[in-house]
Amino acid sequence: MAIATENSTILALRQSLCSEATPLSVRFRALFSLKHLARQSATPEESLAAINAIAAAFSSPSALLKHELAYCLGQTGNNAAIPHLTAVLEDLQEDPMCRHEAAEALGALGAADSLDILKRFRDRVGEEVVVTETCEIAIDRIEWENSEQRKRERLRQSDFASVDPAPPMPQESESTVEELEKALLDTSLPLFRRYRAMFGLRNLASPPDLPTAVPAVHALAKGFADSSALFRHEIAFVFGQLSHPASIPALTAALSDLEEASMVRHEAAEALGSLGDEEGVEETLKRFLDDKEAVVRESVVVALDMAEYERSNEAEYALIPQVTA
Repeated sequence: MAIATENSTILALRQSLCSEATPLSVRFRALFSLKHLARQSATPEESLAAINAIAAAFSSPSALLKHELAYCLGQTGNNAAIPHLTAVLEDLQEDPMCRHEAAEALGALGAADSLDILKRFRDRVGEEVVVTETCEIAIDRIEWENSEQRKRERLRQSDFASVDPAPPMPQESESTVEELEKALLDTSLPLFRRYRAMFGLRNLASPPDLPTAVPAVHALAKGFADSSALFRHEIAFVFGQLSHPASIPALTAALSDLEEASMVRHEAAEALGSLGDEEGVEETLKRFLDDKEAVVRESVVVALDMAEYERSNEAEYALIPQVTA
């Protein structure tokens, strides 16, 4: 069993991440650096130290930061993150956005041992809808990951390094934009199946010069009309991955809708941050620096930092110069 070993870089990143005095944009860069170290460290001990450093920041009052911590732990591919994520999901006093992200992260890690807790909160009476829906998708993902069906499916190599809540449709049943849009918008289908259509459309929109790219973006944008805030937030997340200019009108509309769920608006803000070098995007984001929702205000701060990065010559958003120097 690995024992956590903190080197000076992990310790410095942990201090930046956990300090409430540190600007949020710097804390996010520290977090993404720790996620990288958790995945790429030379030893299991250093990977565990990076995971523990990320989890230490769950004491923060920022729901935005904590939700991002959970996401990053799910992306590490390391089951040492499971106890931390389980604790967040079980904490009924925690923000539902954070609990949802913890459930999604457990799905991303794909351990069959997580099925019991996910089923418990999927079926819990009075549970937040966003948590119920996320647990449903995470269960389906884990069952798919460990199924004979998974072994038979051939998936197209994605342009994106993320572990997604659902895989795209398999190559043997690849569909057109129109067919995937139909599945995406079909509310009679399980969410997991609709998510597979969503990530299939994402793949048809990358690289951005594909002839299917703009039609796929427009198809995805129709998902913003769905009744599920979870579903709408995932559309915004996909747009952040794609960074396609054709998504700007839909993202701007989502951020500008003050009646929209904050988890959707915050994701739209961060997606716009990935398009920060496009005309008018920075001005749009600045309009929401004083938004009534803290998670939106904080997302705009992070998005503007991302936009600054997009205009710079920095090689990697995640790295903090004063730590890596």
